Amino acid sequence: MKTKLDRIAKDTNHFLKRFLNRQTNSNLILVMKYGLFPGGKKIRSKILVDIGSLLSVDYKTLIAIGAAIECIHAYSLIHDDLPCMDNDKMRRGKPSTHIKFGESTAVLAGNSLLTMAFEILASPSLKIKKKIQINLIKKLSECSGHLGIAGGQYLDLSYEKKKISKKKIIEMEIKKTGKLFSFCCAVPAIIKNKNINEIKFFENIGSNIGLLFQIADDLIDFKSSSKIAGKKTEKDKKKGKATLISLMGYMNTIKYCDKIILKTNKRLDKYGTKSKNIRETLDYILNRDR
Repeated sequence: MKTKLDRIAKDTNHFLKRFLNRQTNSNLILVMKYGLFPGGKKIRSKILVDIGSLLSVDYKTLIAIGAAIECIHAYSLIHDDLPCMDNDKMRRGKPSTHIKFGESTAVLAGNSLLTMAFEILASPSLKIKKKIQINLIKKLSECSGHLGIAGGQYLDLSYEKKKISKKKIIEMEIKKTGKLFSFCCAVPAIIKNKNINEIKFFENIGSNIGLLFQIADDLIDFKSSSKIAGKKTEKDKKKGKATLISLMGYMNTIKYCDKIILKTNKRLDKYGTKSKNIRETLDYILNRDR
């Protein structure tokens, strides 16, 4: 699992470095690189490649699209860390972008990574049909804006220190994290021009994987050390964040995660041994750094 993850991370970073090096240089490039690299574990790109292998999608095409997804993810982290948001001073074991370069520069670098994601998707070097390209751009924009990441972050902040129902917490976490995973899983089906029901099938799998990822992240904050997590932990409780852990307790949340994995694996049964990689990734998501 780690070897496959490392390979995808290396190939995605290589694509991003080449893409950035071809850009007209600006003072923001350095800051954008700081927010992107080393760039975490590339779980989203791994999910994209795992699902792509089920549908026999070209690996290089998936890496390029994964690079766009990682730009969106990096932008969201830069903005989430800002004092007006979650006010995190550490990210991936180093000072957050706004601590290193200042708040205004961090906002602009985040904005630039957001727009660069769509530049990658719109590139003629991405050898897919124009109609599919436009569809991917539309889907990713929906997952990144008020219906996805931005909307989920708004709910996350507005739910602090409030009693929130399980249903609303799950809806918030699917928006905040699940929507981008939903896009990762839908991409191969869209590229293969599958019907709307099959695309929806993969979107639902992605939403559940994203929910699992977010809950696992909350579990890391609850139980793990800052050194292992690469960021300050135990902050959710201090801020009164609405999480399934605060509502259901640690062990019940673990059991809920197991149910998500069981449900997702059952959906993947029809792909037989071809689904081995994605199943391994699900287990890795839940058990990472705890």
